Amino acid sequence: MTELWPAIDLIDQQSVRLTEGKYESKEIMNRTAEEAIAYYNQFEQVTRIHIVDLMGALHQKPAEQEFITNLIQTSHVPIEIGGGIRSEETINYYLSNGASYVIVGTRGLQDLPWLKKMTDLYPNKIYLGLDAVKDQVAVNGWTETEERTIYDVAEETASFKLGGIIYTDISKDGKMAGPNVELTAKLVHLSPHPITASGGIRSLEDMKELEKAGVTAAIVGKAANTTDFWEGIK
Repeated sequence: MTELWPAIDLIDQQSVRLTEGKYESKEIMNRTAEEAIAYYNQFEQVTRIHIVDLMGALHQKPAEQEFITNLIQTSHVPIEIGGGIRSEETINYYLSNGASYVIVGTRGLQDLPWLKKMTDLYPNKIYLGLDAVKDQVAVNGWTETEERTIYDVAEETASFKLGGIIYTDISKDGKMAGPNVELTAKLVHLSPHPITASGGIRSLEDMKELEKAGVTAAIVGKAANTTDFWEGIK
């Protein structure tokens, strides 16, 4: 079964969701971040919780380190952290303060020698956040796109000691209209690393489709804040 990783996105210590990564679309969730962690910890199907510092991603440096550190201590489920992680110091900080994994996005995509060095220092602890508009790579909190495609990145990072690659189709994110199964499946075939799908996942049926495509894990954001989604999981 594809693993279930519910997401908590943070702005100013509030649990929020964005649509297509647009900050002006911010929607505050019913559960606080603390309440969400307590809720997700009760499901045995939840094997990890995905926390993103959205302002850290936008401003290219962590904005919620202390708050996230406190959140980590409240969970018995492993936690991975993303958003604004662009230095060895930040990677080490989170891993030393209880995070099980960290997600590197923009710097890892734009500085492959640095990414390789970090994966050598922290093997299987670093996930590459591969965010894209369909197959075109996006960076800096999804505010810019590059000429490279997700397929280029899969080839460039094939030999790195990554924990895996998290692929988010921004055009699907926050819409609850289903994930991009086709492109995610292509990544599964192109990369030797475990592939995690993110963006648009709304139901157990979506997760079953991703499982058929060989996807290791699914990050569920907006749907994880609905009761209907969890009724299907129980």
